[in-house]
Amino acid sequence: MEPTSPANEAPSSQPAQRHGRVFNWFDRRLGLQALLHESLDEPIPGGARFAYVFGSALLFLFLSQIITGVFLALYYVPSADHAHTTVAYITKEVMAGSFLRSIHAYGSSAMIVVLLLHLGQTFLYGSYKGRRELLWISGCTLFALMIGMAFTGYLLPWDMKAYFATAVGTNIASEIPLVGDWLKQMMRGGAEMGTLTLSRFYVAHVFLIPAAIFALVAAHVYLFRRAGAAGPISEDPINPKQKPERFYPRQVLMDMGFALLLIAALGFLSYFVPMELGPKADPADTQFLPRPEWYYIPVFQWLKYWPGSRAIIGILIIPLIVIALFVGLPFIDRRLERRPWKRPVAVGVFALVFLSLVALGALSYRDDHRDPDVVKQIAKQREETEQFMRAPFEPEMMGASLAAAAPADPLVTAGKALFESESCSACHGEGGEGTAAGSKLIGIGAKIPPEQLADMLRNPTDKMKDGGMTPLTIKDEELKAMVAYLNSLK
Repeated sequence: MEPTSPANEAPSSQPAQRHGRVFNWFDRRLGLQALLHESLDEPIPGGARFAYVFGSALLFLFLSQIITGVFLALYYVPSADHAHTTVAYITKEVMAGSFLRSIHAYGSSAMIVVLLLHLGQTFLYGSYKGRRELLWISGCTLFALMIGMAFTGYLLPWDMKAYFATAVGTNIASEIPLVGDWLKQMMRGGAEMGTLTLSRFYVAHVFLIPAAIFALVAAHVYLFRRAGAAGPISEDPINPKQKPERFYPRQVLMDMGFALLLIAALGFLSYFVPMELGPKADPADTQFLPRPEWYYIPVFQWLKYWPGSRAIIGILIIPLIVIALFVGLPFIDRRLERRPWKRPVAVGVFALVFLSLVALGALSYRDDHRDPDVVKQIAKQREETEQFMRAPFEPEMMGASLAAAAPADPLVTAGKALFESESCSACHGEGGEGTAAGSKLIGIGAKIPPEQLADMLRNPTDKMKDGGMTPLTIKDEELKAMVAYLNSLK
């Protein structure tokens, strides 16, 4: 036991009076005072600025993605047979599941937006200057990892949009010389996309990339604290001259205010405009038009201009040059001048690249709305998504399993044989569970009377004809058997 003396007790009694005995107990063992000092007493040359909130906002959004992702993972099964059903269960059955999934989905877009704002602020303020080369490189690496998180997470719902957009993305990788085919097979787990693809994307999205982000965030924060805050654009990035202000309280309050604004925006969108889920992926559908998430659309449009043998230029050479210039910016722009109007070449190139991305996105949108066939197909896909969202949750193959378990009825059996011989299952799926090409027929008998259903089979509506439905030219007895079978799908 340590000997006690008034000299030993005096220093410890003051913290105890200021913070309480519990805080003092933890402080003696964990060094909380020193930790708070390192975290909150960081000097900011020139004082707090709203322009500095984006870094903290990115950390907040990343933690939000981790927390919501953990809850979603409690229900998710990364296999081609069950992934879509589990996401549909989360969206339609789990209490607040749709809200939670929407927070996670919108959060990924919010991270890209805030990341671009942080990048723009860092560039325009010249905050990469003055012995901050490693800090800039770590930030660029984090940018790439965030894009990777968005790409790997996009496939996980396993709906039509996710499947075909990811198929396009992995096909692009195959255009890289020498390693393209290997890279494509490595991502897919084989020649085709399936359960191995899902499991690999899931492991990357949930384990590998987040672990790398945690490590890079720690390195980024360390390098930032090592170099110090760059301060306003008029400040010397190496030897600051302006009067510093502590990170706490003003900058902390600004960061918290912006985080609360993000919470409100994400909550508003998730509640009033919940994220949708489309029909389950059908690799056999040749009509579906894949469109990636908004932040990939400029790249999607860019690749249209490099067909055939020229693809290597648009996919590899030009992007590598841009990436090299971007990552090597602190080594190229060595002057300490930070004011944007004194850096016309650098700022002009940055603005040109940014405006080019915006223009490519606008061109993609314009092209989609100029082609009548594309407009019609996209409208059809949109309607299928809305129809799926309105439909109640159905466990996998419920219609087929119930039909198989039902008592044998000669009329129903004959109707089932007709359903298959007339190739109805090619569009409406085995057991009428529905596909991307045809609507779900399970429960149709409860919605449409037998007489009306028989008339619709003989005389399809215009909407049914647009979906590819042709009139059934069968005998009355056969038509009666078909209606009986459809009524059995409950």
